[in-house]
Amino acid sequence: MTTLAIRLENVAVRFPGHPVPRTLLFDAAIERGRITAVTGASGSGKSTLLNLVAGFETPDAGRVSILGADATPIPPALRPVSVIFQEHNLFAHLDIATNIGLGISPSLTLDGDDRAQIEQALGDVGLAGFERRLPPTLSGGERQRVALARALVRRRPILLLDEPFAALDPGLRQEMGDLLAALQAKEASTILLVTHHADDVRRLADRVLFLDDGRVALHEEADAFLRRSEPAAVARFLGVPSKGA
Repeated sequence: MTTLAIRLENVAVRFPGHPVPRTLLFDAAIERGRITAVTGASGSGKSTLLNLVAGFETPDAGRVSILGADATPIPPALRPVSVIFQEHNLFAHLDIATNIGLGISPSLTLDGDDRAQIEQALGDVGLAGFERRLPPTLSGGERQRVALARALVRRRPILLLDEPFAALDPGLRQEMGDLLAALQAKEASTILLVTHHADDVRRLADRVLFLDDGRVALHEEADAFLRRSEPAAVARFLGVPSKGA
């Protein structure tokens, strides 16, 4: 069995439009069972990389492999990944149990085992008893917990998170980060976490994929990354003086 969860091999995505034509190039090997933070300045390609893995973006060249198999031609719904976005993507008119059930069956054909799984997921994210609540009655942190519960019931080995804590205050960021770390340890899942925050790297990441101008500039252990004072783009991200400055 391969030790890699994701392999991007000379993957190119071309954006021929405005204001200037641009090509993003990604080459990286991401190990199973670890949390990898995907970081870099705005516009560096973080969300594009996540979309390539999820299947929402099709590469113009290169190959995306997931769990040792070529996933490039596989549609998003059939890939062994779940995605959590910043916006939660919850249906306001559906109760929490139904929103989570969509992760199991889009047609909501659910049996007793499925409903037990939903109840278990709510317990795992600290929302036991919230089954009949509606999303507008929840706080931002609670809605994010529902999105995480929906990802859990999908039972996919790879979880992709695109700035999931961006709209939360510092206390809720801490709380959600602790929950994510605990669930990752329990499930031994592989997580790609897009973040603009160095604190997320310090608290959660095993490894860091640092993007700069549409390229993988660094891919290393989080401890090594956090000790850096160069290149300048990394120093800016970490909020430390650049070496030689």
